[in-house]
Amino acid sequence: MSRIIVLGAGICGSAAALMLRRDGHDVTVLERDRQAAPLSVQDAWDEWSRDGVAQFHQPHYLQSRGRIILEEELPDIVRAVEDAGGLRFDLISVMPPSIADRAPRDGDERFKTVTARRPVLEQVLSLAAQNEAGIDVRRGVSVSELVVNRYNGMPHVSGVRTDAGEELHADLVVDAMGRRSQLPRWLLSAGAAQVQEELEDAGFIYYTRYFRARNGQLPEFRAAPVTDIGTISLLTLPADNHTWSVTVFTNTGERLFKRLRERDLWTALVAACPRHAQWLDGEPITDVLPMGGTVDRYRRFRVGDMPVATGIAAVGDASACTNPSNGRGMSLGLMHVQCLRDVIREHLADPLEFAEAWDAVTEAELTPWYRENVEEDRDRIAEIAALRKGLEPEREPGSRAAIRAALYAAIPHDPDAFRVHVAWRSCLTRLEETFADQECVERILELARGVDRPPLMGPNQSQLLALLAGTPAETRIGNRAA
Repeated sequence: MSRIIVLGAGICGSAAALMLRRDGHDVTVLERDRQAAPLSVQDAWDEWSRDGVAQFHQPHYLQSRGRIILEEELPDIVRAVEDAGGLRFDLISVMPPSIADRAPRDGDERFKTVTARRPVLEQVLSLAAQNEAGIDVRRGVSVSELVVNRYNGMPHVSGVRTDAGEELHADLVVDAMGRRSQLPRWLLSAGAAQVQEELEDAGFIYYTRYFRARNGQLPEFRAAPVTDIGTISLLTLPADNHTWSVTVFTNTGERLFKRLRERDLWTALVAACPRHAQWLDGEPITDVLPMGGTVDRYRRFRVGDMPVATGIAAVGDASACTNPSNGRGMSLGLMHVQCLRDVIREHLADPLEFAEAWDAVTEAELTPWYRENVEEDRDRIAEIAALRKGLEPEREPGSRAAIRAALYAAIPHDPDAFRVHVAWRSCLTRLEETFADQECVERILELARGVDRPPLMGPNQSQLLALLAGTPAETRIGNRAA
């Protein structure tokens, strides 16, 4: 039986512990935060403090790729999420009413998911992990450094040393510490080479508020869950126990956007968006929750043809993390954990072979999603910059950005374009794969050529700035008149 240490007891860490234990490994989970998962859903939301997870109370959504993986690997977790009030949701249900062909298709079941707020999802996984025989979950334990020796002349991680001085040994250390992982620094301190890292601050800033239904019914979707409205975007996500979140986000650049921390201005802005105003018709259960400082970051634990070290594997956000507005983090993290379990089955006995296989799988499965997300972020930032100057965004004809814009234009009018988009958002099919089909691309471009620019679904730039300057009444009047 192999010994595996998992650093971090979040979504990925707990899922990794469960999958690996059920594969026969002896698993120890080390979590810096002291507080154990509460037993009730309400306490998980109200009282659970996860200082190590900055985005703990920010919007989360389990894309259908994540649901599929859980049903394959941990079906009891799916049932437990439902028992905790998790929502069964089908993205086909948000098909635009302008699409005439609404007949179901073979394969539509893949777009279904079960989702919940982050504290609820994490509570379910955490309780399962701590109750699983053979998993030792230790909370309030901080790691100070790696235990490193040599294997075939290179650094080999054989365990960790805690702040308390305890030395724990393992056949593999799994880094599931998320966006704040200190693994590159630890490796460098232990004499390993510098980890390859790409870091890009997209500059997005988020302002979120949560609501609970007054009548037990979720509001109606009258626009896509992620809707771009000029220089801002609105994100509406259903969650567990008749709750939902509404997020206004944009990239930094307008000082006035900081005023969206003010409840009245935030409410006025959402109310000024006619296809989103219904999401305010609930009982607020939080104030406006701001979040900034999110980055796109990619790490590769390799120098030239050799791994930086053996005996270590970074999963999910600890390997690659992106702007969270697409809601892919948990699902891609679960996909990466499933890949890890498979690589461990085949290669754990040989540390170098494992490191080579893990790098290859990560580059094939996780990194392409990261690249697509960064590309989309850059395009959106350029679009916002142009719109703020009163200009139309420029996209080179035939570029992926131009084809992606054509896809967005085609979605409200074509069931195939809609499903292409949903499969991408659901982490099922990358756009790179879709756009490799020239016939599909030509159809998307043809559909877009016959589509007029849709009316703005909210304030224009001047109305938006007037609202943020403190004249919401004038903004609403102007918006209605438009």
